[in-house]
Amino acid sequence: MGRRVHPILAAFAACVFFFLLAPLVIIVGAAFSDTTYLTFPPQGLTLRWFVNIFQIEAFRTTALTSLQVAFFGTALSLLIGVPAAYAINRYRVELPRWLSTIFVLPILVPEIVFGFSLMKSVTIGLGLPIFISLLVGHALLILPYSVRVVGASLAAFDFSVEEAAISLGCPPLKTFLTVVLPNIRAGVIAAFILAFITSINDVSVSVFLTGPGISTLPIQILAHMEQFFDPTIASVSVLLMFVTVGVMAVVEATLGLTFLTK
Repeated sequence: MGRRVHPILAAFAACVFFFLLAPLVIIVGAAFSDTTYLTFPPQGLTLRWFVNIFQIEAFRTTALTSLQVAFFGTALSLLIGVPAAYAINRYRVELPRWLSTIFVLPILVPEIVFGFSLMKSVTIGLGLPIFISLLVGHALLILPYSVRVVGASLAAFDFSVEEAAISLGCPPLKTFLTVVLPNIRAGVIAAFILAFITSINDVSVSVFLTGPGISTLPIQILAHMEQFFDPTIASVSVLLMFVTVGVMAVVEATLGLTFLTK
């Protein structure tokens, strides 16, 4: 027979769940409201604000830009982060301890300062196009997630398996691709999901790197709110929540969420 939960603990847990779910319920309700302004509870139900999202060209173009930047930025961060995490864990004795701290700096530095620095050094200093600047900025912003999450998987990996494969004549690069990488694929997938979601929702860095003709969806949401205070914003937020839930549902259906905790 299970232990009885103390009423105070149960009430505290209920308050926490209410605190987390209440904003989501309000946003979902406001997205379906049949009014021309944001309100809750909804005054009637309608889907016209979801239709309005796809009728506004700015939302369509910025959503595509955000997806491109998030995908390619995440891929670039993993391309750098996986070898960096491997080196930090594989040669932790030979490498200085402060080296791992470098990859955490984008998290430690305030995002506004980080975004302004990127604007001065990448966009203005190097004269890179806006899209490339966004790509570089997002890749650097989410690099700590790639290094940390993949590094956590490598910390539990037995490198003697790799040494055994090399001693049997397997080249180092092939050993990494066929022995090490399959064993840490859960960490790589988890890093990709976390980095992708962080990138697609970023505002503080993107606001410094966007420019004429190129913007991201979060920046467009802010710009729309400055001119219109209608439920379209809530509808976009609901769609973003559905995208996040959809990604997690695909992971659950194909791999299982417990797979990412290995």
